[in-house]
Amino acid sequence: MADQNTTAVYTPPAERPYPGPHWVTEKISSLVLTPNTPIEWLIVFGLTFMGTGVLLIAITWLLIRGIGIWGVNIPIAWGFAIVNFVWWIGIGHAGTLISAILLLLHQAWRQSINRFAEAMTLFAVMCAGMFPLLHLGRPWFFYWLAPYPNTMGLWPQWRSPLIWDVFAVSTYFTISLVFWYVGLIPDLATFRDKAKHRVTQVIYGLMAMGWRGSAYHWQRYEEAYLILAGLATPLVVSVHTVVSFDFTIAILPGWHSTIFPPYFVAGAIYSGFAMVLTLAIPLREVYGLKELITMRHLDNMAKLLLATGVIVLYSYVDEAFIAYYSGNVYERFEIVNRMFGPYGWVYWLLILTNLVIPQIMWSSRMRKSVAAIFVVALSVDVGMWLERFVIVVVSLHRDFLPSIWGMYIPTIWDWATFAGSIALFVTLFLLFFRLLPPISMFEIKKVLHQPEVSARP
Repeated sequence: MADQNTTAVYTPPAERPYPGPHWVTEKISSLVLTPNTPIEWLIVFGLTFMGTGVLLIAITWLLIRGIGIWGVNIPIAWGFAIVNFVWWIGIGHAGTLISAILLLLHQAWRQSINRFAEAMTLFAVMCAGMFPLLHLGRPWFFYWLAPYPNTMGLWPQWRSPLIWDVFAVSTYFTISLVFWYVGLIPDLATFRDKAKHRVTQVIYGLMAMGWRGSAYHWQRYEEAYLILAGLATPLVVSVHTVVSFDFTIAILPGWHSTIFPPYFVAGAIYSGFAMVLTLAIPLREVYGLKELITMRHLDNMAKLLLATGVIVLYSYVDEAFIAYYSGNVYERFEIVNRMFGPYGWVYWLLILTNLVIPQIMWSSRMRKSVAAIFVVALSVDVGMWLERFVIVVVSLHRDFLPSIWGMYIPTIWDWATFAGSIALFVTLFLLFFRLLPPISMFEIKKVLHQPEVSARP
């Protein structure tokens, strides 16, 4: 019942011009089952496919020559590989957050964006997992990180954060994959029934796993989906917390900080929502999805960007204050070096892109501008990558001993691997958008005739 000071009001469905459930099915099915592929899709796919080829060349050369082709050295033994790993893992957080946590909180607005956000999570985690494997130097021995009985008597070093990463990331990926696939099943059955070609019917039929839409199926589905959401929710927090331990267990100034776990989680959600917006806005324009991904979705995500951005801002201030208040000369030097050292321009560019530009989202007028939201999302994508660069590289290049101070200059192979990973991510995402239902049809239908209720004092 509404609070005495609060009145429940019905919001006219200005952003819900769905003619009905049939329209939703036809609209989303037409994105996949049509033989006509948009020319924009073909152009972008061609470019990203070539970019993936660059990634394969870079990896091949890396396997031949070793990680000496990268710009890593002493004292900066962690370069782009770890920067990219942390950045991609962070991006992978938004999908599970939107799907699992907002599901448990009964936030119906998630249902137009959760499907492709989950796919984004999977592809981002794939890109992330590639970097530590390549950084091993001998990636063909990666299975040594897994505990298995062997004649060499080798076991993983459980005190190493690398092992923690292996278990945290692989668990997160597994749960996210199962959660995503289970959510696809009812829509795959719809595609099976609507497909006209026999081969397509068989493929979608196998993927639908015999779904018939009976009451029994729906009951089991709802139970399984909620259980998986409950399992995935703590993983959102735990995975990036574990990744932050890669740094915090070291005694290096700039890394040895208790603020890192919550700071990393907030930053991950921040970058993840930015990437969801970066993908959603062009796709909604190209595919004509404005009725499904409405301004309300963009507005809500912009508000979440603001909220997590404020947490990130607090973390920056807290980090600087603790360095000052601790009285530790090394910690103070590290902060001053970040701001005014040789990489000072990176730090201030980070502040501009990650903190200053997103503040325009306080304006409701800006939140109604798709172009402004897109610019802010791109700005946060860049800013969060710069943040990882500052944490990894700038903290390493000047530590306790001035005699070993050095600079890090990425090589063309660093850039090729990074750009190639972005191309791989976009390629996988475009394939997903072309072959599988990118928006959850049955979940949208469930809320189709529910009036939007808002509260105002």
